[in-house]
Amino acid sequence: MSRDVDANEDGAFPCSLILNVPFPTRRLSSIAMEALAVDKELSPLVQRRFSTIAPEAAAIITTSSGGGSSISTTTGTGLSTSTSQGIDDGYVLQIHYRATTNRMLRVAVNSFMDSLALILEVMEKLDVDVLEAQNAD
Repeated sequence: MSRDVDANEDGAFPCSLILNVPFPTRRLSSIAMEALAVDKELSPLVQRRFSTIAPEAAAIITTSSGGGSSISTTTGTGLSTSTSQGIDDGYVLQIHYRATTNRMLRVAVNSFMDSLALILEVMEKLDVDVLEAQNAD
């Protein structure tokens, strides 16, 4: 987990999760990030942050400070985030979640997964890059 996610002096958001979602192209990871970022978290008890990282830079780092919960689902090693100007560093969309309780974290991530599933389905059915990648296999 990156240091800024763990750096929470008041302990208000002790539960955290990092999700890494791989995409076949930078363009698709950027499109997914833009589509998902439109919907803000409904609860002030949950915080979410998006970034893109290189496929080889996705890391498993699980640390916990102050007795909080921490779960990381990832592949690879190292960490590199994208810039705010929309420049991608890779094909992996990384989502950092922080919440006050495990229940709030679970509810937020379940909702996020529903949105992600819809975006992936639309990409699979309509996007040219995805169709070209499937035909190449």
